Amino acid sequence: MNKNYYAILMAGGVGSRFWPVSTAEFPKQFHDMLGSGETLIQKTFSRLTQIIPKENILILTNERYNDLVLEQLPDVNPDQVLLEPAMRNTAPCILYASLKIKKQNPNALMVVAPSDHWIEDENAFVGNLQKCFDYCQANDALMTLGIQPTFPNTGYGYIEYDKSDANEIKKVRQFREKPDYDTAKEFLESGNFLWNGGIFIWSAKSVVAAFAKFQPSMLALFEKGYDSYNTASEKEFIEKNYADAENISIDYALMENAPNVFVLPAKFDWNDLGTWGSLHEKLPKDESNNAVVNARVILENANNNIIRSDADKLIIVDGLDDFIIVDREGILLIYPKSKEQDIKRITGLAGEL
Repeated sequence: MNKNYYAILMAGGVGSRFWPVSTAEFPKQFHDMLGSGETLIQKTFSRLTQIIPKENILILTNERYNDLVLEQLPDVNPDQVLLEPAMRNTAPCILYASLKIKKQNPNALMVVAPSDHWIEDENAFVGNLQKCFDYCQANDALMTLGIQPTFPNTGYGYIEYDKSDANEIKKVRQFREKPDYDTAKEFLESGNFLWNGGIFIWSAKSVVAAFAKFQPSMLALFEKGYDSYNTASEKEFIEKNYADAENISIDYALMENAPNVFVLPAKFDWNDLGTWGSLHEKLPKDESNNAVVNARVILENANNNIIRSDADKLIIVDGLDDFIIVDREGILLIYPKSKEQDIKRITGLAGEL
């Protein structure tokens, strides 16, 4: 196990499209969404420990989830959990964690990984990550793992690389915003576009140098506390200064500006588990394409549904096609999968009742 390898595990999201299971108090990364016996953050942590020492994995999350992280990841020490006192998107928290790591180990190589994604072939993931670490060890590079697109998805950003680049690791031409359907079809047909899965790899030196070039004021803000990092006074500095950071994603802050961005097309199947429909794709299904999680069911004339319950009750469905059916505590959701993007809006309406 290479002691220079580190991970920044992003675990602060709410996952509102998985309501009513995922809530602000208990978001989806802390749930066993797949019925596998492990929560998403537990699966992600376990996957990363195949190549990264467990003591080198930092978990970035919101203050309210500190107890959940420590409860679900008993191998993690409290000082490995970095608490964001304010919501400021991904660039500030990644910079904060990167400076902590750089101070601890100037030769560090790190991966930034979401805590709530599904990756089936973990050996392929570890192999791809090793290639990225090797490349970033030898080169001043900001890297990402690009996901091979399987259909014209309009919900993901895309990474375009040079078609003529025959290297396994390819120079990124540009990042593209979430497209409309026709544009997504063009991306797929062109063959040199990948989904942006939000997995980034770089050395501590390279990422801090990129912040110095493209986000100097943010770097100056966090470097004020450099002497306090990994000491007892770090928490006080972060609580006092973190909210002054700009609210900006790592994509906008660095990746779309830097000239030294490279992508490795991933060899593993991936799903961001962003909606009930995407979860349905990855769950075992019956002959009528129904996926059932933690529920006892009788299904008649029912097709293409996802059914989940946290209660010990029998669920009977007749005549529904392509629906989300979720029973959790005081809420029963019966909602068309075709309208699942509206669930985020529904959570707001439910909060008013």
